[in-house]
Amino acid sequence: MKRSQINKIIQDNISFIEGTGFVLPPFAKWTVSEWDAIGGEYDGVRNGRLGWDVSDYGSGDFHKKGIVALTIRIGNEKIDGFDKPYAEKLLILEPFQEIPLHFHPNKIEDLINRGGADFFIKLYNSNPDDSINTVPVNVFMDGRRFTVPSGEIIRVRPGESITLLPRQYHAFWSESGKTLFGEVTMTNNDHHFFDVEPGPTEIEEDEPLLFLRVADY
Repeated sequence: MKRSQINKIIQDNISFIEGTGFVLPPFAKWTVSEWDAIGGEYDGVRNGRLGWDVSDYGSGDFHKKGIVALTIRIGNEKIDGFDKPYAEKLLILEPFQEIPLHFHPNKIEDLINRGGADFFIKLYNSNPDDSINTVPVNVFMDGRRFTVPSGEIIRVRPGESITLLPRQYHAFWSESGKTLFGEVTMTNNDHHFFDVEPGPTEIEEDEPLLFLRVADY
């Protein structure tokens, strides 16, 4: 990805998020020059890995496989005062942009449609050897519990949420427009991807940094 593309993606998504009525924390809008003027009292943002991530999962095609994420809060047992057991993120998907199929070995998470278009999520259970299990999947949505066939696609409309359990394979995408997700989770952030392990996002530095990603701290 080009740095100019990442700068524009973050700038555009600040406008998109605020257009949904969600008020961002101040650090989400600080430019590089503003970060340079910030003192050590905000080391908790840098060391706690709060802030933006823009990833194409190493695919080279952000608009097909990619995600924009903003970590708003996350616990870290190694940092005094930040040892809370929960995390909150915002995720933004472009139309027809997909998150590859994966599960989290030890994490429970809620995905909340905060605004924009509907999103779609495909669910599978996993076997102990990490292969896909074909038995029906228990689904939890806003206090509702029901069962769907393995690989079923579920629509999540604005205001709705779905709970994902440890080792539950999921891939999700938007179709008709841009979608803003809320993600409320345990702090554990490990991933296991099905079939392939995505690579790092390669950056072509074609213009100066405007907004910092977590990887740029």
